Amino acid sequence: MTLDELSRASCKPRKGKADGLDAAAVRERLAVLPGWTLAGDDDRITKDFRFDDFHRTMAFVNAVAWIAHREDHHPDMEVGYGHCRLTWSTHDVGGLSENDAICAAKVEALLAR
Repeated sequence: MTLDELSRASCKPRKGKADGLDAAAVRERLAVLPGWTLAGDDDRITKDFRFDDFHRTMAFVNAVAWIAHREDHHPDMEVGYGHCRLTWSTHDVGGLSENDAICAAKVEALLAR
């Protein structure tokens, strides 16, 4: 799976362990998501983004909020002057799902524009 394929996919409702990604699938997704790493007990993916100023940071945060609303899949965000850390996980599967990789890829596509 490529970054482009992930970014064009759409999130779907995911429930239970059967909808979670196994370790091999997580590694495969991370291989195409530049700068994203595992966090916690390997049940989340995260990335720090840096910006020149608060205005650009908040523009990014608002764009991510729009993606999250549209996909109905929402990250944890830590926001400060010039930076934002995004963390994706799927609570309903107790770890990572395809939705997390899809949304991370959509963020990467946003920044590539």
